[in-house]
Amino acid sequence: MEGFLYNTSVLFPSPLKVVEAFMSKPENDYEGFSIAALESRRADDMQRMIERFGGKAFVSPSMQEVPIEPNRGAIDFAHRVMTGEIHVVVLMTGVGFRYLLRAIERHVDQKRFLESLSDIVTICRGPKPTAAMREVGLTPTHRVPEPNTWRELLQTIDGNVSIANQTVGLQEYGVTNASLIAGLEARGATVEPLRVYGWEFPEDTAPLKENVQALAAGKRDMLLLTSAHQIVNMLRMADQLGIVDDLRDGLHRTVIASIGPTTSQMLHECDIHVDLEPSHPKMGHLVTEAAARGVPLIKSKRITMASSPKVSVDKNAHPSVDSLFMKACRGEATERTPIWLMRQAGRYMSEYREVRAKQSFLELCANPTLCSEVMCTAVDRLGVDAAIIFSDLLPILVPLGFDLEFVAGDGPVIHNPVREGADLSRVADLEDPSSLDFVYETVRQTRADLPENIPLIGFAGSPFTLASYAIEGGGSRQYTHTKKLMRSDRGAWDALMGKLSSAITVYLNHQIAAGAQCVQLFDSWAGCLSAADYANFVLPWMKQIIAGITPGIPLINFATGNPELLPLLRGDRRTVVGVDWRISLDTAWQRIGHDCSVQGNLDPSVLLGPPDTIRAAAAELLETAGGRPGHIFNLGHGVLKETPVDHVIELVKAVKELSAK
Repeated sequence: MEGFLYNTSVLFPSPLKVVEAFMSKPENDYEGFSIAALESRRADDMQRMIERFGGKAFVSPSMQEVPIEPNRGAIDFAHRVMTGEIHVVVLMTGVGFRYLLRAIERHVDQKRFLESLSDIVTICRGPKPTAAMREVGLTPTHRVPEPNTWRELLQTIDGNVSIANQTVGLQEYGVTNASLIAGLEARGATVEPLRVYGWEFPEDTAPLKENVQALAAGKRDMLLLTSAHQIVNMLRMADQLGIVDDLRDGLHRTVIASIGPTTSQMLHECDIHVDLEPSHPKMGHLVTEAAARGVPLIKSKRITMASSPKVSVDKNAHPSVDSLFMKACRGEATERTPIWLMRQAGRYMSEYREVRAKQSFLELCANPTLCSEVMCTAVDRLGVDAAIIFSDLLPILVPLGFDLEFVAGDGPVIHNPVREGADLSRVADLEDPSSLDFVYETVRQTRADLPENIPLIGFAGSPFTLASYAIEGGGSRQYTHTKKLMRSDRGAWDALMGKLSSAITVYLNHQIAAGAQCVQLFDSWAGCLSAADYANFVLPWMKQIIAGITPGIPLINFATGNPELLPLLRGDRRTVVGVDWRISLDTAWQRIGHDCSVQGNLDPSVLLGPPDTIRAAAAELLETAGGRPGHIFNLGHGVLKETPVDHVIELVKAVKELSAK
């Protein structure tokens, strides 16, 4: 369904039919929640399916396809193909190819055009342009595999075609894809875009206006999107109504289900979050899986929104907005690479050991004055570019009903772990965020004690890591109990993850309200999961947390142990991906995407070596970053307790000197 282009004429026959299997008695339903959709061509089918699954359906057609007529650009394009001036043709949509043929049929010899097209390299973005070519007896040279996004298109080119010094004709589909064009040009091509149609509002815009106004007012619980162009027209309508900011605020409170990667990419480009995608980019899968997976997200988001502080972030509100660290978070160019270190205030520092000797770890974490002293001392001594509050991942579990103790020699122990669904009844929601006020006071105190130009980072554990502690009862190597619950009782797993995700979001938003300029999520144990399991059992909750964090605040998403997870950590546009040391930074950044800022990733053990080794390792890492904007230098994990302080200072000096432009 994704990217399907609406048509009613014989020239553009619809291959889709209502799949009766999706209309059978549903196992899951929307429980009466309000479900919005902007579907046009299959609006009636969408309405019926949502209602069949127990939702209150609000379906408003959002667009109609309008060909460009007369299309002089298409005629010129055809002539250039026939005269050999265009060497590669990329077809993005089937309907676009058909419109191209219709636009040129009275002006050029179509047989000659098709013969010329068969003589050059043609690349189809998926099955629909492939089918359109076959209708006229042509077979594409290459077909882009699922999920058919611009990234797969570039990968197909990289594996099969050299486009250096070639002219690439690109049939667009309504909105120019700047990332695709930049990727083609980076490979040495000259790109000739061709537009053959555009998207306009439907003739009757009243239902669309009503839905957009309701979304802006927070009166829809979920929004189902089946096309990137629906997003464009939704924002255009909001602009006409003068409620763009209200709409963005309303969408922040709404669960958003995208049919697939192309639609999700448009949402990211428009700075709108995505909560879930179905397993297959089809409308039936979208509706059914949104019912199964979306309802827990709706309930979690309701709790989150009710408990989070109302904070409107002005990016110019704090002097540190123009710091090297904050600029790098935003992907902006900096005069040198910013550096801070995870666990930069810790057992390797004598100042910390002196403070720690006088109280237990939990007592220290509950003392905001001492927490601020420990961190500010580390920032001053090391000369780093950012501070992170001194705290721990696990105190958030206490107000949720878990009996937490730090045992000497054993580390954290949960005395009442969750092992089965029945145990969920004693896990509370974070209905009283003030129970963690000692952490917020640590933020306030540290922010007050730091130099104004140094940004402060708040943090929390990610839901999988917290869930693992809560289920295992402490540290683990096999995560047996965690994976057993995850696989044997999806309802219990989602219930636990929902409670944790809501609590984490509220917790971080209160840290932001207290004065944090950035927040980081630590997923210390995510590396025990495959990418498929992470996408299935964890990613929907990570998306909800990221979507729920106060808009305008950068978020660092850091998971260790499995580099295959990196592409899944991208989040939204303000997300920075933390990288551990198990993969080279250049390879990691390529997997993540160079449009995303990254943090990392020196092996902490390098700091155990002599200064010249440290300096050489820093230089090598900076070289792999390639001078791109958006790199924050850090370790691939925390500073080891055996590390000499002077070695850490040497690293900071080396990074500052070597990265200066």
